[in-house]
Amino acid sequence: MTPLTLFSNRREFLRNSAAAVASGAFAAGSFAAEQSSPQASPGFIERQIQRRRELWGLLGDLPWRHRSGPAKLVKTEKHDGYTLERLVLDLNGEEPVPALLLIPDKRQTPAPGLLYIHWHGGMYGLGKEQLLKGVDSQPAYAPVCAEKGLVTLAIDSWCFGERQHASDGHMGEEDAFKLMLWKGQVLFGMMMFDEFRALDYLASRPEVDPQRLGAFGMSMGATKAWWLAALDPRVSVCMDVCCLTDFDALIKARALHEHGIYYYVPSLLKHFQTAQINELIVPRPHLSVNGRRDPLTPPAGVEKIRDYLLPLYRQQGQERDCRIELFECGHVELPEMRKIILEWTDRYLVQKSPAS
Repeated sequence: MTPLTLFSNRREFLRNSAAAVASGAFAAGSFAAEQSSPQASPGFIERQIQRRRELWGLLGDLPWRHRSGPAKLVKTEKHDGYTLERLVLDLNGEEPVPALLLIPDKRQTPAPGLLYIHWHGGMYGLGKEQLLKGVDSQPAYAPVCAEKGLVTLAIDSWCFGERQHASDGHMGEEDAFKLMLWKGQVLFGMMMFDEFRALDYLASRPEVDPQRLGAFGMSMGATKAWWLAALDPRVSVCMDVCCLTDFDALIKARALHEHGIYYYVPSLLKHFQTAQINELIVPRPHLSVNGRRDPLTPPAGVEKIRDYLLPLYRQQGQERDCRIELFECGHVELPEMRKIILEWTDRYLVQKSPAS
């Protein structure tokens, strides 16, 4: 039985995919195989299915039984080249999730979808608004998404934006981490669950082609982008900026303090290194651009991940679909990085044939 036969139609499948994963009915790799061209080898896919389940299993008690309710439209805004919907999403059953949905004026029918994942940067009050405002290290992406015709969703992560519940954001994040541990949850797991359910919502929108879904982010957003692509084969292209961090290299550099407390998943190193998580993305397109002088991503570790992944892409006949680069910079998106990101956006989201 394929995942699509579990439900009466594709839209219902997309709405119920989280519950299907939880029950084991969603054979994660088989849906990826439907979207991958050429298809990865059956043995490779089967291993990915098993390892993907193992990775989900490290993320604590997740609210799989919660069925998302309808989105609430709070406000509609007209901007230059796009309409912005301010929404509240029901993703986890514990707290509402404010979100932005950018709908370009000029777009394909159906249009590619992009999940834009905001960074950390100690900027707890910013959250999803980074899509619109940008930061010093990365100019805003809203104009880019509008120009490229990408229907783009951004949510506030736990402890950020409208979900910052303590005036001291750092204290609020640590308190959330500690309380979740007591409850059998993992903060990063709850973060990833929200992004997973946000992808459900994006895929269900009538404007969106559910076979063209990208995940993109910088820093914390980058980490969440490659984790999400590993956990969810519906992500057809992953693009991450300045956070492809090899765990052993980070330990060797004595740089664990460079990442926030959210980053640390109990027992992860007993099961996965960074390259092994990213292996679950193969052979789907993956672009990662990083700074050689960025303390969050020791360069030897980035090269180690690259050298592990490229042969796997080569074995699957998809070598051109993996690009992992180091630039002479710190924790910043350079103009030459953005140029490559836009090229990948065109190739793997905009120019890819829409679903029939």
